[in-house]
Amino acid sequence: MYCCMLRSFHIKGNNLIQLTRASFSQNPQSWDTSSKIFSCTTYHCTHSPVSGSVWQPLTHRTHQPAASSRCMSSTVRRRRPPSAFPVIDGEFHPVHRHVYEANLRNSLICQQKYLENKEKVMKGGGENAIARHTLRNRKVLVRDRLRMLLDDEDYLELSSFAGLGLPYGDIPSAGCLTGIGKINGLWCMFIANDATVKGGTAYPITVKKQLRAQVVAMQNRLPSVYLVDSGGAFLPLQSEIFPDSNHGGRTFFNEAVMSAMKIPQVAVVCGSCTAGGAYVPTMSEEAVIVHRIGTIFLGGPPLVKAATGEEVSPEDLGGARLHSEVSGCVDHFAAAENEAYEFTRNIISTLNYELPEEDSAQVEEPLYNVDDLMGLAPRCYNHSMDVRLVVSRLTDGSRFQEFKARYGTPLLTGFARIEGHQVGIVANNGELTYEASLKGSHFVQLCDQRDIPLIFLQNTAPEPAHTFSQTKAESNTNRLKAQGSMMSAVACASVPKITVVIGGCHGGDSYAMCGRAFDPNFLFLWPNARVSILAPGHSDAFVQTEEEITQINEMF
Repeated sequence: MYCCMLRSFHIKGNNLIQLTRASFSQNPQSWDTSSKIFSCTTYHCTHSPVSGSVWQPLTHRTHQPAASSRCMSSTVRRRRPPSAFPVIDGEFHPVHRHVYEANLRNSLICQQKYLENKEKVMKGGGENAIARHTLRNRKVLVRDRLRMLLDDEDYLELSSFAGLGLPYGDIPSAGCLTGIGKINGLWCMFIANDATVKGGTAYPITVKKQLRAQVVAMQNRLPSVYLVDSGGAFLPLQSEIFPDSNHGGRTFFNEAVMSAMKIPQVAVVCGSCTAGGAYVPTMSEEAVIVHRIGTIFLGGPPLVKAATGEEVSPEDLGGARLHSEVSGCVDHFAAAENEAYEFTRNIISTLNYELPEEDSAQVEEPLYNVDDLMGLAPRCYNHSMDVRLVVSRLTDGSRFQEFKARYGTPLLTGFARIEGHQVGIVANNGELTYEASLKGSHFVQLCDQRDIPLIFLQNTAPEPAHTFSQTKAESNTNRLKAQGSMMSAVACASVPKITVVIGGCHGGDSYAMCGRAFDPNFLFLWPNARVSILAPGHSDAFVQTEEEITQINEMF
């Protein structure tokens, strides 16, 4: 897991960087969402050993009467200039051995906790809920549904631990699975309800996870498939689900925006589709419903009986026959679930998308052992080692072309290749000083100018800089100005951005390093990572007594 998603995520030879690159054109302004509402170009990345990675228009639709609704681009062969980046030194020094061993022990503990949480979420709602789902309701488990839908099991699951340790209890995987996989060779986002978890009802964390998946789909222009099996909102927490702008209704707003952006959406009704969930299939481009188990209605039979006294079956109120033969809300009637996913795969094949060429080029492996990353993941900020040791175990051939090597040394910047794709790397190697921030701002703007995706390796300082004198105050003020400049550069960069928190994500420095608030395409945390404004053990500068220090550190 410490090998980083950048190298380890593969879908039939294609990786995460190609996935994010596939969404952007060579014109940075093509990422303007407002203009995409009326004129939308989707891009894919073709790659060959001769030409390298080339971004090509995938589809184009424009709202002009005389224009065709969709046109396909021809592949243009281009040559990329050869690169011979120097090999970065990734050797350990004996003096670092005790730090490495302390980090390794901590990483093994974190890995064990990771595996325990993974086992917990894999069980879904538990044995009783699974038995009820499969035996009484005769439905397929959500992960088995994905096996029938996707080309293979090599997919990237997102936010898998969301919902654990909440004030209102554990909601494994937030009651839904989201991720990216291939359907008939095409990258797609999937959002699949897990009805074994609280009957598929939506909690606040469920809504948050689904909205995040839709944002990823919009940022990366991914066709989306919804596997709907939900009982609607969890009403005791409706104040956190319904009223605000980023609550439940935002799901349907996003569906409309995605439709305007020409992002295809397909829904499979494979269970209850109640209340707000009923809008998901009706707002999709095409919908499939499964006979006897799929239902769509705003209010179910109990609500009808309470309001009118009439008794009606779920099938008569909103079953598959009603919506496929009478209302026309769905487009495809499936007799069984396996047939429904076959329909869905066929629908994806009608999207008229060109698939990128398979990459047959040989990729250089890092010269240093990637297993060493377990000992390079810092237990705390004081156990951080030179970030070059991490970079040398991630990049192709351990090659790295450093930028401004002698200036702003607490920040490492430079160019490399990961899985054959050229990237710009921005990595913390100490506190984000004035000089380091100016260097980072320059490098981010440079990558944006050259259309090079950015990788941020984040390990920020655990506490803000102290002010003990007027000179130090002036220095900190200049530092804030420079950090503001870097934040602006990161926020305005139109290239794909992937952030990996390899240590700590603390304080304002994390903003300049493309934290969650700065909308990276993807953000990953190593199992040892911590996120906070102020890290534990660093409160002594803000309180007076030892008792207060101990109390605050324990709270942190």
